[in-house]
Amino acid sequence: MTNSTKDYLAAMFDLSGQVAVVTGATGTLGGAMALGLARAGARLGILGRRAALVTDRVSAIEAAGGEAIPLVADVLKRDQLDSACQAVLDRWGRIDILINGAGGNAADGMVAVDGSFFDLSQDGMQRVIDLNLMGTLLPSQVFGNVMARQRTGCIINISSLSVPRAVSRVVAYGAAKAGAENFTRWLAIEMVRQYGPGIRVNAIAPGFFLAEMNRPFMVEDDGSFTPRGQAVVEHTPAGRFGDPDELVGAVIWLCSPSASFVNGAVIRIDGGFGAFSGV
Repeated sequence: MTNSTKDYLAAMFDLSGQVAVVTGATGTLGGAMALGLARAGARLGILGRRAALVTDRVSAIEAAGGEAIPLVADVLKRDQLDSACQAVLDRWGRIDILINGAGGNAADGMVAVDGSFFDLSQDGMQRVIDLNLMGTLLPSQVFGNVMARQRTGCIINISSLSVPRAVSRVVAYGAAKAGAENFTRWLAIEMVRQYGPGIRVNAIAPGFFLAEMNRPFMVEDDGSFTPRGQAVVEHTPAGRFGDPDELVGAVIWLCSPSASFVNGAVIRIDGGFGAFSGV
Protein backbone atom coordinates (compact mmCIF):
# COMPACT_ATOMS: atom_id res chain seq x y z
CA MET A 1 0.00 0.00 0.00
CA THR A 2 1.45 3.36 -1.02
CA ASN A 3 1.73 6.32 1.32
CA SER A 4 -0.83 8.24 -0.74
CA THR A 5 -3.33 5.40 -0.34
CA LYS A 6 -2.70 5.26 3.39
CA ASP A 7 -3.16 9.02 3.65
CA TYR A 8 -6.40 8.83 1.67
CA LEU A 9 -7.83 6.09 3.88
CA ALA A 10 -6.72 7.87 7.03
CA ALA A 11 -8.46 11.07 5.93
CA MET A 12 -11.66 9.24 5.01
CA PHE A 13 -12.04 7.74 8.47
CA ASP A 14 -10.26 10.31 10.62
CA LEU A 15 -12.16 11.78 13.59
CA SER A 16 -9.25 13.86 14.93
CA GLY A 17 -10.42 16.97 16.73
CA GLN A 18 -14.09 16.01 16.68
CA VAL A 19 -16.05 16.11 19.92
CA ALA A 20 -18.32 13.15 20.71
CA VAL A 21 -20.85 12.59 23.48
CA VAL A 22 -21.75 8.97 24.23
CA THR A 23 -24.74 8.29 26.47
CA GLY A 24 -24.80 4.93 28.19
CA ALA A 25 -21.01 5.00 27.90
CA THR A 26 -20.56 3.09 31.16
CA GLY A 27 -22.18 -0.01 29.68
CA THR A 28 -20.48 -2.80 27.76
CA LEU A 29 -21.50 -1.69 24.26
CA GLY A 30 -21.45 2.05 24.94
CA GLY A 31 -18.01 1.74 26.48
CA ALA A 32 -16.63 -0.11 23.47
CA MET A 33 -18.01 2.54 21.10
CA ALA A 34 -16.62 5.37 23.22
CA LEU A 35 -13.15 3.86 23.35
CA GLY A 36 -13.26 3.19 19.61
CA LEU A 37 -14.13 6.82 18.88
CA ALA A 38 -11.29 7.97 21.12
CA ARG A 39 -8.83 5.74 19.28
CA ALA A 40 -10.04 7.29 16.01
CA GLY A 41 -9.09 10.72 17.36
CA ALA A 42 -12.32 12.04 18.89
CA ARG A 43 -12.52 13.79 22.24
CA LEU A 44 -15.17 12.19 24.43
CA GLY A 45 -17.89 13.28 26.80
CA ILE A 46 -18.69 10.15 28.80
CA LEU A 47 -22.30 10.35 29.95
CA GLY A 48 -23.85 8.01 32.50
CA ARG A 49 -25.87 8.05 35.72
CA ARG A 50 -23.32 6.51 38.09
CA ALA A 51 -20.40 8.81 38.85
CA ALA A 52 -17.94 6.06 39.80
CA LEU A 53 -18.51 4.18 36.55
CA VAL A 54 -18.28 7.38 34.50
CA THR A 55 -14.95 8.22 36.16
CA ASP A 56 -13.64 4.71 35.52
CA ARG A 57 -14.53 4.97 31.82
CA VAL A 58 -12.84 8.35 31.51
CA SER A 59 -9.71 6.91 33.14
CA ALA A 60 -9.70 3.96 30.72
CA ILE A 61 -9.87 6.27 27.72
CA GLU A 62 -7.11 8.48 29.10
CA ALA A 63 -4.97 5.41 29.78
CA ALA A 64 -5.37 4.48 26.11
CA GLY A 65 -4.10 7.92 25.09
CA GLY A 66 -7.47 9.56 24.53
CA GLU A 67 -9.08 12.70 25.93
CA ALA A 68 -12.37 12.53 27.85
CA ILE A 69 -14.46 14.31 30.45
CA PRO A 70 -17.08 12.87 32.83
CA LEU A 71 -20.74 13.82 32.36
CA VAL A 72 -22.92 12.48 35.17
CA ALA A 73 -26.50 12.72 33.94
CA ASP A 74 -29.73 10.81 33.46
CA VAL A 75 -30.91 10.76 29.84
CA LEU A 76 -34.50 11.22 31.04
CA LYS A 77 -33.77 14.45 32.94
CA ARG A 78 -33.57 17.47 30.69
CA ASP A 79 -31.90 19.74 33.23
CA GLN A 80 -29.08 17.25 33.74
CA LEU A 81 -28.62 16.91 29.99
CA ASP A 82 -28.51 20.69 29.63
CA SER A 83 -25.78 20.88 32.27
CA ALA A 84 -23.80 18.10 30.57
CA CYS A 85 -24.09 19.85 27.22
CA GLN A 86 -22.82 23.11 28.69
CA ALA A 87 -19.87 21.28 30.27
CA VAL A 88 -18.86 19.95 26.86
CA LEU A 89 -19.20 23.38 25.26
CA ASP A 90 -17.21 24.98 28.07
CA ARG A 91 -14.41 22.48 27.49
CA TRP A 92 -14.31 22.17 23.70
CA GLY A 93 -16.74 24.70 22.25
CA ARG A 94 -18.58 22.32 19.95
CA ILE A 95 -20.27 18.92 19.62
CA ASP A 96 -19.80 16.91 16.44
CA ILE A 97 -21.05 13.43 17.36
CA LEU A 98 -23.81 12.06 19.58
CA ILE A 99 -24.09 8.33 20.22
CA ASN A 100 -27.40 7.55 21.94
CA GLY A 101 -26.13 4.41 23.62
CA ALA A 102 -28.30 4.52 26.74
CA GLY A 103 -30.98 1.86 26.74
CA GLY A 104 -31.77 -1.65 27.83
CA ASN A 105 -34.44 -3.98 29.08
CA ALA A 106 -35.91 -4.86 32.46
CA ALA A 107 -37.55 -7.99 33.81
CA ASP A 108 -40.83 -6.22 34.56
CA GLY A 109 -41.07 -5.11 30.92
CA MET A 110 -40.83 -8.69 29.69
CA VAL A 111 -43.29 -11.57 29.60
CA ALA A 112 -42.10 -14.08 32.20
CA VAL A 113 -41.12 -17.56 31.02
CA ASP A 114 -44.30 -19.04 32.46
CA GLY A 115 -46.25 -15.79 32.46
CA SER A 116 -48.70 -13.97 30.25
CA PHE A 117 -48.73 -10.74 28.28
CA PHE A 118 -51.84 -9.82 30.25
CA ASP A 119 -49.90 -9.88 33.51
CA LEU A 120 -47.33 -7.30 32.46
CA SER A 121 -46.85 -4.27 34.69
CA GLN A 122 -47.72 -0.94 33.12
CA ASP A 123 -45.00 0.75 35.17
CA GLY A 124 -42.41 -1.78 34.06
CA MET A 125 -43.27 -1.41 30.40
CA GLN A 126 -43.31 2.38 30.70
CA ARG A 127 -39.81 2.44 32.21
CA VAL A 128 -38.41 0.38 29.33
CA ILE A 129 -40.18 2.51 26.72
CA ASP A 130 -39.05 5.74 28.36
CA LEU A 131 -35.42 4.66 28.63
CA ASN A 132 -35.10 3.46 25.04
CA LEU A 133 -37.31 5.98 23.24
CA MET A 134 -37.37 9.16 25.33
CA GLY A 135 -33.78 8.42 26.37
CA THR A 136 -32.90 8.77 22.68
CA LEU A 137 -35.18 11.69 21.87
CA LEU A 138 -34.20 14.01 24.75
CA PRO A 139 -30.40 13.85 24.22
CA SER A 140 -31.02 14.38 20.50
CA GLN A 141 -32.87 17.58 21.36
CA VAL A 142 -30.21 18.87 23.73
CA PHE A 143 -27.01 17.94 21.91
CA GLY A 144 -28.59 18.05 18.45
CA ASN A 145 -29.49 21.70 19.01
CA VAL A 146 -25.78 22.50 19.11
CA MET A 147 -25.33 20.66 15.81
CA ALA A 148 -28.22 22.62 14.31
CA ARG A 149 -26.51 25.89 15.23
CA GLN A 150 -23.23 24.59 13.83
CA ARG A 151 -25.03 23.17 10.78
CA THR A 152 -22.88 20.10 11.07
CA GLY A 153 -22.91 16.93 13.16
CA CYS A 154 -23.67 13.22 13.31
CA ILE A 155 -26.16 11.40 15.53
CA ILE A 156 -26.19 7.62 15.86
CA ASN A 157 -29.10 5.89 17.59
CA ILE A 158 -29.36 2.26 18.65
CA SER A 159 -32.07 0.13 17.08
CA SER A 160 -32.59 -3.60 17.54
CA LEU A 161 -33.22 -6.81 15.64
CA SER A 162 -36.49 -6.98 17.55
CA VAL A 163 -37.83 -4.19 15.32
CA PRO A 164 -38.25 -5.97 11.96
CA ARG A 165 -38.83 -9.43 13.48
CA ALA A 166 -40.62 -10.25 16.71
CA VAL A 167 -38.42 -11.60 19.50
CA SER A 168 -40.35 -13.50 22.14
CA ARG A 169 -40.99 -11.97 25.58
CA VAL A 170 -39.42 -8.52 24.95
CA VAL A 171 -42.62 -6.63 24.19
CA ALA A 172 -41.76 -3.23 25.70
CA TYR A 173 -38.17 -3.24 24.45
CA GLY A 174 -39.20 -4.18 20.90
CA ALA A 175 -41.88 -1.50 20.82
CA ALA A 176 -39.49 1.13 22.20
CA LYS A 177 -36.75 0.30 19.71
CA ALA A 178 -39.28 0.39 16.86
CA GLY A 179 -40.08 3.92 17.99
CA ALA A 180 -36.39 4.81 18.18
CA GLU A 181 -35.81 3.49 14.66
CA ASN A 182 -38.74 5.46 13.25
CA PHE A 183 -37.49 8.53 15.14
CA THR A 184 -34.07 8.04 13.51
CA ARG A 185 -35.56 8.30 10.04
CA TRP A 186 -37.82 11.21 11.01
CA LEU A 187 -34.99 13.19 12.59
CA ALA A 188 -32.65 12.47 9.68
CA ILE A 189 -35.07 14.20 7.30
CA GLU A 190 -35.96 17.00 9.72
CA MET A 191 -32.35 17.95 10.40
CA VAL A 192 -31.13 17.86 6.83
CA ARG A 193 -34.11 19.84 5.50
CA GLN A 194 -34.06 22.43 8.26
CA TYR A 195 -30.33 22.78 8.93
CA GLY A 196 -28.54 21.51 5.84
CA PRO A 197 -26.70 18.44 4.57
CA GLY A 198 -23.93 18.74 7.14
CA ILE A 199 -26.10 16.98 9.74
CA ARG A 200 -26.81 13.26 9.48
CA VAL A 201 -28.80 10.88 11.68
CA ASN A 202 -28.40 7.11 11.39
CA ALA A 203 -28.73 4.02 13.57
CA ILE A 204 -27.03 0.73 14.15
CA ALA A 205 -28.97 -2.42 14.99
CA PRO A 206 -26.74 -4.73 17.01
CA GLY A 207 -27.41 -8.42 17.03
CA PHE A 208 -26.89 -10.40 20.22
CA PHE A 209 -23.96 -9.26 22.32
CA LEU A 210 -23.38 -10.35 25.90
CA ALA A 211 -23.69 -7.38 28.25
CA GLU A 212 -24.38 -6.86 31.92
CA MET A 213 -28.16 -6.77 31.52
CA ASN A 214 -28.74 -9.72 29.19
CA ARG A 215 -26.01 -12.11 30.32
CA PRO A 216 -28.18 -13.89 32.94
CA PHE A 217 -30.76 -14.64 30.23
CA MET A 218 -28.16 -16.04 27.82
CA VAL A 219 -25.43 -17.76 29.84
CA GLU A 220 -25.52 -20.01 32.89
CA ASP A 221 -23.16 -19.50 35.82
CA ASP A 222 -20.94 -22.31 34.49
CA GLY A 223 -20.57 -20.58 31.11
CA SER A 224 -22.96 -22.83 29.19
CA PHE A 225 -25.84 -21.36 27.23
CA THR A 226 -29.31 -21.05 28.65
CA PRO A 227 -32.06 -22.42 26.36
CA ARG A 228 -32.63 -18.85 25.12
CA GLY A 229 -28.92 -18.29 24.54
CA GLN A 230 -28.67 -21.57 22.65
CA ALA A 231 -31.60 -20.57 20.44
CA VAL A 232 -29.94 -17.23 19.65
CA VAL A 233 -26.63 -18.83 18.67
CA GLU A 234 -28.37 -21.45 16.54
CA HIS A 235 -30.20 -18.68 14.64
CA THR A 236 -27.02 -16.65 14.14
CA PRO A 237 -25.15 -17.94 11.06
CA ALA A 238 -21.87 -16.75 12.59
CA GLY A 239 -22.53 -19.28 15.36
CA ARG A 240 -21.67 -16.99 18.27
CA PHE A 241 -22.49 -13.82 20.15
CA GLY A 242 -20.94 -10.60 18.92
CA ASP A 243 -17.88 -8.98 20.45
CA PRO A 244 -18.52 -5.35 21.52
CA ASP A 245 -15.50 -4.17 19.52
CA GLU A 246 -17.27 -5.40 16.39
CA LEU A 247 -19.61 -2.40 16.63
CA VAL A 248 -16.77 0.09 16.42
CA GLY A 249 -16.00 -0.06 12.69
CA ALA A 250 -19.56 0.80 11.67
CA VAL A 251 -19.74 3.62 14.23
CA ILE A 252 -16.48 5.19 13.05
CA TRP A 253 -17.60 4.88 9.43
CA LEU A 254 -20.97 6.54 10.09
CA CYS A 255 -19.27 9.42 11.93
CA SER A 256 -16.51 9.89 9.36
CA PRO A 257 -16.27 11.86 6.09
CA SER A 258 -16.60 8.57 4.20
CA ALA A 259 -20.31 8.39 5.18
CA SER A 260 -21.16 11.97 4.23
CA PHE A 261 -24.06 10.82 2.00
CA VAL A 262 -25.45 8.24 4.45
CA ASN A 263 -28.54 9.56 6.20
CA GLY A 264 -31.56 7.84 7.73
CA ALA A 265 -29.94 4.42 7.46
CA VAL A 266 -30.09 1.52 9.91
CA ILE A 267 -27.00 -0.70 9.78
CA ARG A 268 -27.36 -4.26 11.08
CA ILE A 269 -24.35 -5.72 12.92
CA ASP A 270 -25.66 -9.14 13.76
CA GLY A 271 -23.61 -12.03 12.36
CA GLY A 272 -26.35 -12.69 9.82
CA PHE A 273 -29.18 -13.11 12.35
CA GLY A 274 -31.57 -10.77 10.55
CA ALA A 275 -30.93 -12.32 7.14
CA PHE A 276 -31.38 -15.96 8.20
CA SER A 277 -34.73 -17.67 7.71
CA GLY A 278 -33.85 -20.44 10.14
CA VAL A 279 -33.78 -23.03 7.36
